[in-house]
Amino acid sequence: MINWGVIGCGGIARRRTIPEGIIPARNATLKAIMDTSAAVVAEMSKELNVLGYTSEDELLRDDSIQAVYIATPVYVHAEQVTKALDAGKHVLVEKPMAMTVEECESLAAKAQRENLKLGMGFMMRFHGLHQKVRQMVASGELGKPVLGRAQLSCWYPPIEGAWRQNPRLGGGGSLIDMGGHLLDLLEYILDSKVEEVSCYTGHLVQSYESEDSAVAMVRFRNGAIGVVDAFFSIPDNSSKNVLEIYGSKGSVLAQGTIGQGSGGTAMAYLESEDKGYDAQQQREVGGGAVVEFAPINLYQAEIEEFSSAIEEDRQPVVSAEDAVWSQRLLLAAYESARTGKSVKV
Repeated sequence: MINWGVIGCGGIARRRTIPEGIIPARNATLKAIMDTSAAVVAEMSKELNVLGYTSEDELLRDDSIQAVYIATPVYVHAEQVTKALDAGKHVLVEKPMAMTVEECESLAAKAQRENLKLGMGFMMRFHGLHQKVRQMVASGELGKPVLGRAQLSCWYPPIEGAWRQNPRLGGGGSLIDMGGHLLDLLEYILDSKVEEVSCYTGHLVQSYESEDSAVAMVRFRNGAIGVVDAFFSIPDNSSKNVLEIYGSKGSVLAQGTIGQGSGGTAMAYLESEDKGYDAQQQREVGGGAVVEFAPINLYQAEIEEFSSAIEEDRQPVVSAEDAVWSQRLLLAAYESARTGKSVKV
């Protein structure tokens, strides 16, 4: 059983990771929380019956804590991860791991030197449908991978003090916040890294400094092409957060699997590579087969996997090296958007 502390309890930690991840995890126990808001700490520590702190230094001095989950604004990640590693704690940090590739590389190297586990919160890898489609690609059921598309958009209007709306605090807007998940998810499903990226970003609707619109087209090392679109400027119910994976033998089309939940629906359309040319190119309306998958709570799976990595003394499934790569890819996408040229990764 791994004892956990949480640094930053005002957002995703309070909504998802604590109640859905750490509390129900079979190999984890919540020992303490920390937030800069004394009111949040008082309320949550009483509700959860755990110790509460208002500084990370106090929490990190607690010798009973073995692992720390960090869910704070990106600009403080590097400092807080460093402190946690210095205190001998294993660290699971929300993405991105830090603001720059150099910071990410430094943190990864430090964790390796200290023989501590360092991972990042790409929880969408644990979704039952995403794991199922990854298996279908690996088995050749979809033929040669050709195209992957992933969408994650929402309505995110100006909010006073919102760090995601200030690139100096969050590193960017919709691309780094949501597009990072999408790029990682396509790489995970296709089991192939991106080798080249071309990206557009924009400020189409919202008035804040971070981009509210991003579309990236990528080429994977296996030759497949990918498209991700992430917007802060589309109403929530108007974006169905689709996932589309196409191969030479068919496709899987899903809705609602990308996000924070365990649900969604998916259909598979499987054919044969050796079918002849159809000049009329007729498409059936409907058809296909429902893709069955086991619902998995993303946050519980994430915490249990990281706790198991500590217990088994192995690298977590989402490793520090994955975090470094993700930041390199995202910054290449921003460079492409800035220069108007495709960028090799």
